[in-house]
Amino acid sequence: MSLIILGTASHVGKSTIVAALCRSLSKRNVSVAPFKSQNMSLNSYVTKDGKEIGIAQAIQAFAAGVEPKAEMNPVLLKPKGDKTSQVVLLGKPYKDLKIGDYYKETDYLLNVAGESFKKLQSEYNNIVVEGAGGAAEMNLYERDIANILLARKLGLPIIIVGDIERGGIFAQIIGTYELLPDDVKKNVCGFIINKFRGDSQLFSEGIKIIEEKTNLPVVGVLPYTKISIPSEDSLSLNDKKPVGFPVKIAVIKLPRISNFTDFEILENYASVEYLDSKDLLLGYDCIIIPGTKNTVDDLIELKNNGFDEKIKEVRLKKIPIIGICGGYQMLGKTIIDLGYESENEKTIEGLGLLDTTTTFESYDKTTVQVKRTANKIGPILSSAGEAEGYEIHMGYTKLNNTKEAFAGEGAVSEDGLVIGTYMHGLFKNHDFSEALLKYLYSQKGCEFTGIIKDESEYSYDTLSEHFEKNVDMKKILSYFN
Repeated sequence: MSLIILGTASHVGKSTIVAALCRSLSKRNVSVAPFKSQNMSLNSYVTKDGKEIGIAQAIQAFAAGVEPKAEMNPVLLKPKGDKTSQVVLLGKPYKDLKIGDYYKETDYLLNVAGESFKKLQSEYNNIVVEGAGGAAEMNLYERDIANILLARKLGLPIIIVGDIERGGIFAQIIGTYELLPDDVKKNVCGFIINKFRGDSQLFSEGIKIIEEKTNLPVVGVLPYTKISIPSEDSLSLNDKKPVGFPVKIAVIKLPRISNFTDFEILENYASVEYLDSKDLLLGYDCIIIPGTKNTVDDLIELKNNGFDEKIKEVRLKKIPIIGICGGYQMLGKTIIDLGYESENEKTIEGLGLLDTTTTFESYDKTTVQVKRTANKIGPILSSAGEAEGYEIHMGYTKLNNTKEAFAGEGAVSEDGLVIGTYMHGLFKNHDFSEALLKYLYSQKGCEFTGIIKDESEYSYDTLSEHFEKNVDMKKILSYFN
């Protein structure tokens, strides 16, 4: 059997709860896999066979102890701006569609999602399904392939999750339940209250009210916790607060920032701040320019805010500057767009910190897992060793009069302090992150003691333990029978 986790809104914790459930079942030696029919996110992951899916489903798969697959997230929407998204279907680019045109494909996409679910269920038997956004968007019921239409098609038990931290938990939970279509509503079997701050025993009266109004159980009240698993989308950037470490790292919050989860491991060892391009860059020990869904347009916006002059000032102070994917492309001298990155053909100057030229000459996208050895250039790469990650990008970057940062990829300045690479997941390699942090700490006259090994596995186990401690696990498991 399988189970659906629906939410009262976006960012209420559905992804985390699915990950927790997958881990809890896996620890019981139950075969399980995650599934989300449609995801809208610029944080994505590349599977072993070169398919692109939402990062949340990859994390949930790791929590379940299985390899991520395209069927776990058959439809991925990557917003490009101007009400247009790239549709990634079963891991490969399908079309760029405006929202009105996307809805015309509802029947086809729902069928793809249904077939993907069947394939997963035949292999893993137990599937934890995640909805998207709020389930009770009544104006979308006839085209909602992530919630209502999927729930109708699968006919599975449903748990609804609400976020008490937002306030209005009774309206969230009871309102969502009552507004569901009758044929979906009948499958709801319980509720989870998420992000409770304080003594959850004080909410006993609230539980009683919800259960009396719905005749259904509240199967858990989860206290707010900060457990280090990657975030799903940019909404979580608003929750990030820098911690008082001696080293300060600035990540540029590009308008179309993608895969910012690349840097979340650094938040455990440095004060990481996500800055708008209008902010000053002085006072930081390292600058990171992340990936983006649209390198050309984001670079133009950066330059309109004077970012090119700000970054040159940082460069003169010998502060490390690292560009990942689109950020790497921006660090170069020239970007040539033949009409595939933005609507019109154009050639623009990059930030000029690396002697490279990037050309967008087709709609094709590179999606591949990689393993590369850092070249011994400068104080960071010299002790970075081997790194593995994945590439997701359009465009090809040519090195002119500059050296490779890694064997076969990337670029690095002569002093080794400007590094560009297409490798997402770079900082999850302990050797690279330790090399960077040891250098940054040494520049502050401090000693860096090292990164905790196997941190992700520890986080998954901690998450499942937190989950099981605060829910009626016996009742939840009964829904899978």
